[in-house]
Amino acid sequence: MPRSVLLIANLSKPGVAAALPEVRALLAAHGKPVGEITDVAHGPATAQADLAVVLGGDGTILAAARRFAEDRLPLLGVNFGKVGFLADFDLDALRRQAPALFGQSRPLPVRERMRLRVGVVRAASPGREEDAGIAVNEALITAGPQFRMISIDIAFDGEPGASLTGDGVIVATPTGSTAYNVSAGGPIVSPDVRGIVITPLAAHSLSFRPVVAPASSRIDVTIRPFETSERSIVGPDGHPQAAPAPTLVIDGQSLTPLSGGDRVSLREHDRPVRLVINEETTYWRTLIQKMHWASTLGDRDTRPR
Repeated sequence: MPRSVLLIANLSKPGVAAALPEVRALLAAHGKPVGEITDVAHGPATAQADLAVVLGGDGTILAAARRFAEDRLPLLGVNFGKVGFLADFDLDALRRQAPALFGQSRPLPVRERMRLRVGVVRAASPGREEDAGIAVNEALITAGPQFRMISIDIAFDGEPGASLTGDGVIVATPTGSTAYNVSAGGPIVSPDVRGIVITPLAAHSLSFRPVVAPASSRIDVTIRPFETSERSIVGPDGHPQAAPAPTLVIDGQSLTPLSGGDRVSLREHDRPVRLVINEETTYWRTLIQKMHWASTLGDRDTRPR
């Protein structure tokens, strides 16, 4: 019996609309189409399907992973974005592998990737934790626009750790280690490693280096209280105006304003995201081809294909 497949298409990505008829035909020929979504943000919260095929970029897959956070729905990404590190397939690979992927002749090649559950404990309500969302890549605690520094305290399993003054901090999963984290100088961590990456942003210190904590850790990031004068800036008209509040940003898509004394709590989510992998390639080959890992000037075209 063919697998039931939900199709998710980000029509804002170049090439997706043109590819849709062919992808629909592949699903009809080898699988059992059960629905189509072109707006992930307003699609159903659950899916009665064996598999979701996602046409777009990494951002589309992140949105789908958040939308179906409580399901164990495997996501098969077909890249129409830029890097497409989460989208393991291109259209050619989907054509070749459609019979095996959409039929049930063998189990789906799925890799589970850990996620982070993110909560916020407000200084005004210290006994209550708000659910801020689920991060597949990272949670960013940042000073926000105007490029003002913030001061934060980081604790590991309740044990006081580092204090940081700077632009903020990234708390990433191994999957997210190749996203914002690597751009900020954090380490690349294989998705098969269960860990939590903590990377400072422009720390006002030479000794604060990125670290990787066990996945079982609870990471707490507390915004130090600040005086009103510390958050004031001069506007274009020369008059003082309040600076934007510090912000929690999850996967670059979900924003939560923070105040002095607020605490962001992060821990491993009990349900990992399930991504269908392309067995024609490997993680390390993808790292070399898409991110040019360890390449030197002039040798990009000579890397293995």
